[in-house]
Amino acid sequence: MNSFYASVEMAENPDLRGKPVAVAGNVEERKGIIVTCSYEAREKGVRTTMPLWQARKVCPNLVVVPPDFETYKMYSSRMFQLLQEYTEKVEPVSIDEGYMDVTDCQEPLEMAKEIQARLLNELNLPSSIGIGPNKFLAKTASDMKKPLGITVLRKRDLREKLWPLKVGEMHGIGKKTEEKLNKYGIITIKDLADAVDYELKHRFGINGIKMKERANGIDTRPVDPSAASDYRSIGNSTTLSEDLISVTESETVFKKLADKVSSRLKAKGYVALTLAITIRYSDRKTITRSKMLPNGTQQAIDIQKTAVQLFRRHWNQEPVLLLGITATEVVEKELATYQLDLFSVEKNEKDALLHDVLSSIERKHGEGIIKKGKK
Repeated sequence: MNSFYASVEMAENPDLRGKPVAVAGNVEERKGIIVTCSYEAREKGVRTTMPLWQARKVCPNLVVVPPDFETYKMYSSRMFQLLQEYTEKVEPVSIDEGYMDVTDCQEPLEMAKEIQARLLNELNLPSSIGIGPNKFLAKTASDMKKPLGITVLRKRDLREKLWPLKVGEMHGIGKKTEEKLNKYGIITIKDLADAVDYELKHRFGINGIKMKERANGIDTRPVDPSAASDYRSIGNSTTLSEDLISVTESETVFKKLADKVSSRLKAKGYVALTLAITIRYSDRKTITRSKMLPNGTQQAIDIQKTAVQLFRRHWNQEPVLLLGITATEVVEKELATYQLDLFSVEKNEKDALLHDVLSSIERKHGEGIIKKGKK
């Protein structure tokens, strides 16, 4: 989807169409950050993660709106429902992006045109679609023309369309990896495609071989809807040996659960966009309550804090038999869009580091060895 959050805002409020629109956190504060912006705003020099004050300087007539994650999630659901009318083989990879396997369908180009038109006419949402023989080439093609682009990328097109590009422009290669590749003389995607396997594996591990395969248009990953659902929710729960009767007790339980969920997220390379808690009372009545996060996270301290907040808000004071935490919507870390806050990033990193240190001490010397002090 093109400028998804901003496009949803314009779909909800037609008066915004054609205007430079930005979705930003802390709209009334100087420290606000641009989450995403319309193409009209981009033409004026506004960019994602740009400080709000700077964005308003380059574009004085910028229309700034706060994020509405529940509405974005609703539009995302409608978008994927539309895709599933064409094939059951739909794999979501983020709130606004997914893969479709249309191998068994006729005329994929005509299908792409129809899907793009329907998304625009029925949901008022612009999209870009890539068509290729595998996930990597389809994804790469989808990035080649925005907004409202449809691009076909075949293996025979690599020499002309892909190989001349800088290696950092290849999907899946970040800034640090690009710098490391450049250090070894790999400047273009063609250089990567021709690189020696042994040297790549020695310097980058198995990921080096995968990068070379992608540069040569090789990607054997299937479009797997079941795999998508597997990682789009990651959670843990525990049945308590004794009924829980206080918020203080819940904090201890949620800390253990948050550590487990955080470890699984980090192992898979995902961040949580939405967190839910499960509360099962002694009479077996069970409720689930969720919260969409302003920033994707994989840190245990953030997960625990959100879980305790939800528990305080929704616990009915009755004895609790089971507690659980689930990241009900997750995406790959590199694909997550963060609502950054320049003044809180450093603090969050320090808090996360402290939490990891304390957890390590407890694992080594036993739970409960560290007590919370009073202010």
